[in-house]
Parts: sequence; C-alpha cells; structure tokens
Amino acid sequence: MKILALETSTNAGSVALLDGDTLTERPVAGRPGHSETLLPETVALLRECGVTLAEVDAIAFGAGPGAFTGLRLACGVAQGLALGAAKPVIPVSNLEALASQCPGDAVFVAIDARMSEVYFAAYRRTAAGLLEVLAPSCASPDAVRLPEEGNWTGFGSAFHAYRDALVNGLGTRLAGFDAAPQPEAGAIARVAALRFLQGEAIDPVLAAPLYVRDKVALTTEERLARGGRA
Repeated sequence: MKILALETSTNAGSVALLDGDTLTERPVAGRPGHSETLLPETVALLRECGVTLAEVDAIAFGAGPGAFTGLRLACGVAQGLALGAAKPVIPVSNLEALASQCPGDAVFVAIDARMSEVYFAAYRRTAAGLLEVLAPSCASPDAVRLPEEGNWTGFGSAFHAYRDALVNGLGTRLAGFDAAPQPEAGAIARVAALRFLQGEAIDPVLAAPLYVRDKVALTTEERLARGGRA
C-alpha cells in the first residue's frame, strides 16, 4: 500500500510517502501552504522514491484545523492530483495526526490558532488506533478545558504560545506537555493508511478542509478588546 500525504497547515509544511512500512518525508519551505513549493516538493518526493502517481493507492491531506490558506491549498492539490490519477483521497484531522506523534496514551492536543485562540482535541490510544475523546474545538486559552476524567499529556504549539493560561486553566490533571511538535505529513500518512484499510477513502470531489472556526481575521474593535492595536 502506498499513501501520498500533504501537510501545509503550519509554517512547518511537509509531504510524505508511506510505501508499506517505509516512510519518506520532505519539508515544504515557506509560509503555511506555500503554493510555489508544495507541488514541486511532491513531485521531487515521488521521484526520490521511484514511485509514479499512478502507483499510489490514495492521497491524504491535513484537513484541519489550521491556517486557512494552507488547508485550502493542501485540499486543492490533493484533489487535483487525485482527479488526474483517478485516485481516492483521505482527509485527516491535523489534531489527530499530531496526537499520533505523541508517545502518551492520553493526549490533549492544543495548537496556536492565532487571534488569541487555541484549536484543541483529546485522544486515547487503543489497540485499534486513536479514539477521539474530545472533538476538535476552538476557544480562548483561558476557556480551554480537559475531558472530564483522567490525566492528560499536553502536546502542541499552544503550550508555547499560551503556556501560563493553559497550565493554570487545565490544572493538576495536565501531567506534562511538549510545546515543540507540529503536525507532520508522515503522521498524516500513517493515520490515512489505517483509514484506507477500513474503507474510509472518499471521492476527491467530496474532499473539504475542516474549519473549526469560520473567521480568518479580527475586526478593529475585536483587536482592541483583546489588547491589540487598531
């Protein structure tokens, strides 16, 4: 099984090819979803692996939440490649992919959503994969809460951007955190491989980004209310 994966929801974009048990990954330079580098890096990755697009079984992409421009670009490129090669696509939540990168069994993922907000979700690791305990949501850092039960490992960039607010708000059931990780295309590919085996690949025309928040910018009044400048 060969899964091509695209991840451009953050500045640390990447593309990956999972070929059986072999994972090959390349970074995508530039701002989130850099349109000038995503496709060339994808072509270079396939060439490096000696795989043609026709040999790929499915194309996965980080569907969100994340940077709006990056999500739209990853979705659009995945759709274009899939339609041209008659392949299915597999949208994968960036939060689930990030949680899969954490070695812990109870993972509370929180990434910086900009505009003084946080994207977050919670997952438990099971024998069958990650179980979603708390669906992806968006809130201000002081309004973010853990699931009702259990201790959790924090994972993601929000623990760097809003460390004090999150640590104080989440309390003693936050067992620790790692603020460095970003979603990786390799993780997207591995999650997508499980979905593919479960028959969850979809027609490219049905693919769409996951928008947890429907705003891309604050008004002047909202910026001032949050202590920003007009």
